[in-house]
Amino acid sequence: MAMLRVGLFSENFLPVIDGVGRIVHAYARTLSSMGHQVTVSAPMIDTGYRGGYPFQLVDWKSFPVPRAGQYKMGIAILDSNYQRRMDMIKLDIVHTHSPFSAGSAARRAARRLKVPLVYTFHSKFYDDFYKATKSAAFARAAVNYVVRFTERCDEVWAVSDAAAMLIREYGFSGPVRVMPSGVDIRAIDPQAAQMASKRFGLEGAPYLLYVGQLDWKKNLLLILRAAALLKKQGTVFKLVFAGQGNDKEAIGQKAMDLGLADELVFTGHLTDAAVLDGLYQGASIFVFPSLYDTAGLVVREAAVMGTPSVLIRGSDAADAIADKYNGFLCADDPEDLCRVLSEALTEPEKLAQVGQHASVSLPVAWEGVMQDVVRQYERIIDNYKISHAHR
Repeated sequence: MAMLRVGLFSENFLPVIDGVGRIVHAYARTLSSMGHQVTVSAPMIDTGYRGGYPFQLVDWKSFPVPRAGQYKMGIAILDSNYQRRMDMIKLDIVHTHSPFSAGSAARRAARRLKVPLVYTFHSKFYDDFYKATKSAAFARAAVNYVVRFTERCDEVWAVSDAAAMLIREYGFSGPVRVMPSGVDIRAIDPQAAQMASKRFGLEGAPYLLYVGQLDWKKNLLLILRAAALLKKQGTVFKLVFAGQGNDKEAIGQKAMDLGLADELVFTGHLTDAAVLDGLYQGASIFVFPSLYDTAGLVVREAAVMGTPSVLIRGSDAADAIADKYNGFLCADDPEDLCRVLSEALTEPEKLAQVGQHASVSLPVAWEGVMQDVVRQYERIIDNYKISHAHR
């Protein structure tokens, strides 16, 4: 397998703040470990020392996104220093995980170098733009832009069957290849669980865990309402929210209103994988009721640590879950979620068995995923050369 020079473009990167950023980081890290030369382009987030990566990071000037300060945005073409650095880099293929600023930068790089452009579709953009603007017309215009960008790419991937279906619903009529994400397979370390429990004051009680953006769009109100019902039943537990987001304060206030002030624990954004692994290990069950996500990366991460998840029946993220075998399913209803949580907490042996099945059936190592990615890259590059040789 020949060494490839791969350019990855993302709207967010280290410090990793969401699923897309983490996927791009896994691509960069794993491809580099396989002997490929990787360059990541993204908005500048951290201006401090950033050495030690096995890949090259070339970022452009950025500023915080209004009302979502954990995100950064900028226009790469306006950063002359970024342009000079990119002009010195040779690539065999360009792969963007965003159609917006990063996508525009990726398309310019692909055209300049005369190499193919791949785009991976991840997100429910209509929902995002509608929430931000409360305008159906603006959200539809944004989706139309995404479709136009997608049509200009040499190949389109999606992270799941649900994501592939969604981009077609948006109006894209070309072929879409489903390229699912992997997960880091790591050994279970009981000391990590003890460390995490001690750090966040979780000793002595079972806890429910959510990891992800603290954003109402993730259906977090359902978790709070189900937890309030669980408390009324007399169940002793903690409710741990790991992550950051612009709805954190509202979530905390709603938890207080529901009488969950003593149960709720915010960990903040976690950059230490050992701490996150410890939380996954120590949790009785991972709660992920999102109807927004097109794939459930965090569900697979929890499974690596032997922790089963509960998801909404019929949701995109629940696609690989068989109820009471490798996870749990419930209705989009607080009483039903409370029922599942109550039953799971009172049957620890069954819970452990479901977690074991999850650990075997759900995780796929990034190394295996990247071997397929490289094969597809090579095919795309060969087809691009053949098609452009006749022009």
